[in-house]
Amino acid sequence: MTEENISPQGGFAGYRSGVVAIIGPPNAGKSTLVNLLLGQKITIVSPRPQTTRNRIMGIVTGADYQMIMLDTPGLHKPKEFINREMVRIARESMSDADVVMLLTDTSVEMNSKKACREREELAECLGGVRCPAVLVLNKIDLLGREQLLPLIECYRQLHPFSAVLPISALTGEGTEVLVEELVKLLPEGPQFYPDDIPTDATERFIVAETIREKIFLLTKEEIPYFSAVMVDSFQEGPEGTPVTIHATIMVERDSQKGIIIGKQGKMLKKIGTEARLDIEKMLDCRVMLKLFVKVKKKWTKNPQILRELGM
Repeated sequence: MTEENISPQGGFAGYRSGVVAIIGPPNAGKSTLVNLLLGQKITIVSPRPQTTRNRIMGIVTGADYQMIMLDTPGLHKPKEFINREMVRIARESMSDADVVMLLTDTSVEMNSKKACREREELAECLGGVRCPAVLVLNKIDLLGREQLLPLIECYRQLHPFSAVLPISALTGEGTEVLVEELVKLLPEGPQFYPDDIPTDATERFIVAETIREKIFLLTKEEIPYFSAVMVDSFQEGPEGTPVTIHATIMVERDSQKGIIIGKQGKMLKKIGTEARLDIEKMLDCRVMLKLFVKVKKKWTKNPQILRELGM
């Protein structure tokens, strides 16, 4: 932002900036929306719920605004220690926000037990929100228009939302209007990050998340939920040589280790190959990715390990 944007009174002449916390139930499309608004992938996506474990920042910068968007873990009734930590992260993100965006999945039948339970949980979370809140109805590409009005009325009972907007994070429908409405609610302020910075996440973090995404997409049942990834080393060699990355996939049991490795190592090789291709696109260079699998019993209940994972 240039000096011309600063008013004589020390204000910021119409420039708006602030934090937008995106909350919602698991698998509502929060990560898909952040990636769409950024125009690049910084947060992992899978069809499974509770894919996002950390609070991930995406920085959306326009001509007269900068939105610091916080992609948060899905809100749910947690049973395990790791899930309680995920919900804590999501709730704390709301306290840091200038605007809260509640993103919901319209493809879930409105009167189903799942939808009713989620609305109860969301109403409880929204009770402590003091900043403006926007309701965003996602996945309208899967919903008939005649079903929108009763759904909007149902959610309006949860909170006095500043705006209610239907979108599709998959196709982009409605997202331009969404950005306009969010910008209106942001306070006037300075640009916090340079134009070309899309996230504060480190390359190591994104690499670990990319590997974890492949575990979510390629393995079944409980395996993704009991897997974590730590990058052990990230070495850049002379120009023209590949970046060498060593990473450890952590699981809780020997049986899970066997599934991750697969028969004759085929599953581990597939995870590594698909992750490497995505990492090469991100880093724009060749990558040598070496994966190891380690059993760490009850790591999902270990606060120290969760802190090392950024939770």
